[in-house]
Amino acid sequence: MLHVIPLGGLGEIGLNAMVLACRGEMILIDAGLMFPSEAAPGVDIIVPDFSHIRQNASQLKGIVLTHGHEDHTGALPYLLSEVNVPVYGTRFTLAMARQRLDELGVIADLREIEPRTPFSVGSVFTVEASRVTHTVPDAVGYIVRTPEGTLIHTGDFKLDPDPIDGLRTDLERWGEAGEQGVLCLLSDSTNSEFTNETGSERVVEQTFDRLFHEAQGRIVVALFASNLHRVRTVLKLAERLERKVALQGRSMARNVELARQMGYLDVPESLFVPLDAVARLAANKVVLLSTGAQGEARAGLAQLASGNGAVRLDPGDMVVLSSRPIPGNERAVGALLDQLHWTGARIVYAQVEPGVHVSGHASKPQQRRVLDLVRPQHFIPIHGELRHLHRHLATAREAGLAPERLLLAQDGDLVTFEKGRARFAGNVPTGRVHKDLYSGGLVTPESLQERTKLAETGLVVAAVVIDRASLALMAGPQLSGHGLSLDEQVLLPRVADEARNIFLQMSPQLRGDDALVREEVTRAVRRAFKLYTAKRPLVVPMVVKV
Repeated sequence: MLHVIPLGGLGEIGLNAMVLACRGEMILIDAGLMFPSEAAPGVDIIVPDFSHIRQNASQLKGIVLTHGHEDHTGALPYLLSEVNVPVYGTRFTLAMARQRLDELGVIADLREIEPRTPFSVGSVFTVEASRVTHTVPDAVGYIVRTPEGTLIHTGDFKLDPDPIDGLRTDLERWGEAGEQGVLCLLSDSTNSEFTNETGSERVVEQTFDRLFHEAQGRIVVALFASNLHRVRTVLKLAERLERKVALQGRSMARNVELARQMGYLDVPESLFVPLDAVARLAANKVVLLSTGAQGEARAGLAQLASGNGAVRLDPGDMVVLSSRPIPGNERAVGALLDQLHWTGARIVYAQVEPGVHVSGHASKPQQRRVLDLVRPQHFIPIHGELRHLHRHLATAREAGLAPERLLLAQDGDLVTFEKGRARFAGNVPTGRVHKDLYSGGLVTPESLQERTKLAETGLVVAAVVIDRASLALMAGPQLSGHGLSLDEQVLLPRVADEARNIFLQMSPQLRGDDALVREEVTRAVRRAFKLYTAKRPLVVPMVVKV
């Protein structure tokens, strides 16, 4: 009996984590995180709930990684702090994972693998990596052989006929596995809504070549720091046009340095200059590679847009946003574009110049080609929100798969294969765990709810001074508002007077109990606010006895 158990990535973008379990042993494919929306104040990252793995830790024999992006490796340190198993991945994937592990002080057994070279994980699973084209070097999918049959997990992939590094998705190997029989295909659904062919990265290379030749002043290119194929394009163009390159953003500098050390970026050290040297160079001799194309408030591009960074944009400069907004980031990216336009620089982005970005994920025609090639007995769409999974299922139906062979799994589902048949056999614990990077702690649902309420209603600190001997009210409530509107701040003196009148109705004998006093102060302030406004701020009472 074989179990396929998604712990994340089926119903959202990110959190990718897939458990395969058979005959008392388990492997995990990827351990990714996702970044929170504005609705989660104070939360830095979200990781999957690994309760199922913790409860069955002795069964976990290894973790295999598809590629180095954080939505596939970012949760690794948190899991490895609780379980000790080997981690398998290609050379660059492990290098990126090692950086993250080292930052958090987590020691791991990292084992390098090569595509088309099978290896055993435990005594049940035989795993073989297969090269795929994505936006980061050394990305792979996996062919996993089990006693119940063979699975193909594509990882994130696209079908690029002419990739920057010359390494195409290994369709030949998937086809060979398909000829031998594939029990289930688990395939990337991120771009299932797109009906046009996913473009080649060469399109971006050609567009950048034209734009760089048109540019009169500085060139700023903002993109994901992990999109190293595109970073390579920018560096090679800058070198050819005799422009120096400055790196803005910690992740950009870190990834470029790592890729250079490992030979994935073949450019000389002399090409680079420090960020603070840009202002001293002629504008037409500089390229600035920056993070922040998703509108992140603290990233490099936001600093440029605000004029608070080491470099100020001028009307002769060109800014290229080379990415597509992640779902949920559209408003932040739009606000950033508006701010950039005020600088007078030429602003180029995908809506006005489509060639500045192509996706790293297969669209519907490419997904269909994989389905036709592999001809799996069963199909589970992975990596995407629910609508993406549904559209990928529709493509599989068009490819001729019978409805009973199509499995719409979501996080926590237990999909069981036995003797060639598939069924849903229940659920395992799953969910989203919110993390605060600064404290390293867990942000509980209760504290998150409290933070959200603070953001919505504001906070009022109410202090009273009571005579210790007579228990008479000597002063207060003195109110201090935080996060209130101007109108609500103006109301505070009136609210304080009304709260004092309400508090004075409390029996002097009861004022000896500090807990009762705090409760009464809170009640009095809330009742007073109710007289003037519908807002119900949180109240923090302070009792001072003298």
